[in-house]
Amino acid sequence: MSAHPADPSASSSAAPSADETPRAVTVFYDGACPLCSAEIGFYRRRRGADRVGWVDVSACQAENVTAGLTRDQALRRFHIQDAEGRLISGGRAFAVLWAALPGYAWIGRLFRLKPLGWAIDRAYDGFLKWRPRLQAVARDR
Repeated sequence: MSAHPADPSASSSAAPSADETPRAVTVFYDGACPLCSAEIGFYRRRRGADRVGWVDVSACQAENVTAGLTRDQALRRFHIQDAEGRLISGGRAFAVLWAALPGYAWIGRLFRLKPLGWAIDRAYDGFLKWRPRLQAVARDR
């Protein structure tokens, strides 16, 4: 994975050294979005977050933040790269993140089931339609 070198929380896909904790998933988020920053901040304070790679895509200068994911795509929609290197986006990406955090693993497993995965994707798509308005409200605060 290639992530912006200035982001100290970014992880690489190279094999971890003996003193490095292997990453469960890597999260690509829009750090310039007040809603996204608040939510990611919440997850980063959870138990197990040290096993997650956190990449603030708004701070990345490269066109591609990782193989198969452009900066523009990552800024428009939430993406996760799982431990096997697969990219997952939208609501299903939240389920993968939750599954990687011990306190939320049960809900992550639940929303990875097909019917609930479909439902959370539709809910996330609905949120994306409201995101610009919600961002404006959050910035005004």
